[in-house]
Amino acid sequence: MDCERVISGDEIKRQARNGEMGHQLYAVVYKKRVPRILKSGKPGRDKWVRGYRAPRPSDDNRAEIAKRLEEKLPEWLALDMVPSERIPDDGNKTTEPQRYGIYHWRDLFAPRQLLCHGIGVEVYREMLDADIKTGKLTEVRKAAYGYLALALDKLLNYNNRGCRWDNTTGTIRSMFDRHDFAFVWSYGEMAPLLVGLGYDWAIRETAKCVGELVALLPRPTDTDNGPIFDEEDVPPVSPPPNLVITCKSADNLDHIADGQIDAVVMDPPYYDNVMYAELSDFFYVWLKRTAGYVFPELFRRRLTDKDNEAVANPARHRGEKGGAKARAGKEYQERMAAIFQECRRVLKADGIMTLMFTHKATGAWDALTVGLMEAGFKITASWPINTEAPGSLHIKDKAAANSTIFLVCRPRSAEEQSSEDVYWEDVEPKVARAVQKRVAQFEEAGIRGVDVYLASFGPALEEFSRHWPLRRGTPRPADVEKRRRRQTELFEEKADPYAATPEDALEVARREVKRWRLEQLAERSRPAGDMDGRTAFYVLAWDAFRAPRFPYDEALKLARAVGADLEQEIVGRTAAKAGQNLVLWDSGERAAKSNLGPSDGSRGMIDALHRAAHLARTRTLEDAREHLTKLRLHQEPRFLSALEALLEVLPVSKSYTGFDLPTGLAAAGSDFEALNNLRRLAFSDEIGEPEQLKLWQHDEG
Repeated sequence: MDCERVISGDEIKRQARNGEMGHQLYAVVYKKRVPRILKSGKPGRDKWVRGYRAPRPSDDNRAEIAKRLEEKLPEWLALDMVPSERIPDDGNKTTEPQRYGIYHWRDLFAPRQLLCHGIGVEVYREMLDADIKTGKLTEVRKAAYGYLALALDKLLNYNNRGCRWDNTTGTIRSMFDRHDFAFVWSYGEMAPLLVGLGYDWAIRETAKCVGELVALLPRPTDTDNGPIFDEEDVPPVSPPPNLVITCKSADNLDHIADGQIDAVVMDPPYYDNVMYAELSDFFYVWLKRTAGYVFPELFRRRLTDKDNEAVANPARHRGEKGGAKARAGKEYQERMAAIFQECRRVLKADGIMTLMFTHKATGAWDALTVGLMEAGFKITASWPINTEAPGSLHIKDKAAANSTIFLVCRPRSAEEQSSEDVYWEDVEPKVARAVQKRVAQFEEAGIRGVDVYLASFGPALEEFSRHWPLRRGTPRPADVEKRRRRQTELFEEKADPYAATPEDALEVARREVKRWRLEQLAERSRPAGDMDGRTAFYVLAWDAFRAPRFPYDEALKLARAVGADLEQEIVGRTAAKAGQNLVLWDSGERAAKSNLGPSDGSRGMIDALHRAAHLARTRTLEDAREHLTKLRLHQEPRFLSALEALLEVLPVSKSYTGFDLPTGLAAAGSDFEALNNLRRLAFSDEIGEPEQLKLWQHDEG
């Protein structure tokens, strides 16, 4: 063993790029049958128990696999059975595999996995060729081959070098648990030929989806052979709908005449959240070697179309004037506007369009909403819906949203277009009231954290869109206008300081939620609205994001909402900028940097709170109490409000929950424990027990 020497990540990647990274079997998962005896003494139903064992020499078939693959791979490449395409090196998400020597799409599979999938394609093509030669390739069999290709692709997703073994569920997690090609050091491998697993599982799961789709349709019949499905499996529908499925771009629905559609339901791309085309190449390069031989018109490209995708992908604009990120955002707005215009054309005058959207960045909302309104729509209703499972890796331990906002839109009639200017100053109070009216309803519905801010965007945009287009009676504040002018100049456009945009409405929404949340977190007898900006930022950041790390752009907007200067008052004092993120510091981190701030809270009560927490953590509670008493902070309403609010948002420590906090939250949990113990010692008459603790006490009961 050589445990004292550290190998750098760069050296590991260098070796991987040189082909020196191998694969080693780590553990084997198995199931064994355990007989059960009932209380009556009679044998019961046997139970299957999962177990793990170390690999045996007989499990190592690497040499045999390598030999078979060496024999088959040249033939497969010659016959186009396995992917020969390189992974693009100019993508947004495709650069990660190449750091570890994964240059071709087939390299995402270990030798045993690649052999499995190559044989799957080989057998598929043999079956298809036989049907073509014998004239059996009917339309129904073509459809069957299409579904079989999807089943093979499903197995690809659960049998590659990017899969994880989930210890909790005892199952393989797919490649795309996350929306990227993250490198996985210990990957799980599914045995393809075990009964009930592998191919059996992939085909069964695909068939389940097909059955659910068929159940939505009228009972199909085959004129020669009677019903295709059992009578009781598919409910009859009368009259049968005229169902047309097309594979076309949403900005060119030329097969639909004007004003023919009652409803459009759309889940549009979420700005820069997911690069769909880049991720789809993983499946596409295999599908075109199976389904592509059945439906060649759908697989004419070498890889998927990146140029016409409606996403904000900075990779497409590297080196362009104006900056890749800004260019990508503008392109997204233009593409979505074209799509909405086409939807507006095909909708009836009384038609309806429902959009699903969620994104923490208000720039994404601004781009989407501008495109929507310029296409002739108004937002008439909005609803937040919980759509993410708590264990999803898309949101796990991240400052991410759990809910999706449903926007209900209707075409704006000609009569609703006012010829007179509508001024933002007149509409702003209406936007504020709309948010005030709905925000309490969101809390009652269980909407929490950053989702409250996102949910408030809906009613704000509803009211804003009713009055579009708007003008300002007075020009935009100088600092904001300077920032916007700089951005518009990048695109050679003339900035208009009198223009009102959806982002103005979102600013109002954040401001109203801020005011409301601070009132919820502190006693009304001590007005939380008096909380200083630095402290309000720290409290509301924990309240909204539930994590110490979150996007810097969102930190900037939150700081603006609470009246704090992010660069001057927060960065370097209570938080640090880390790339595209902001990271909040706990009292220990601030003390280590000799940056706890004035003890009396003259620059912000968060300084006094962190000073007290650090004394309680490193010395005694009595030292912390004496310190506060000496400064007379125990009599200061602003200190009490800040303490009460902070205790409602910091993560609860293990002492109360019995569970270890993740590494990123543990230090903040220590602050919670110190401050709550201090509250019990010195402030129990002024501040009651934190509401969030009652949840844990209820669980214990």
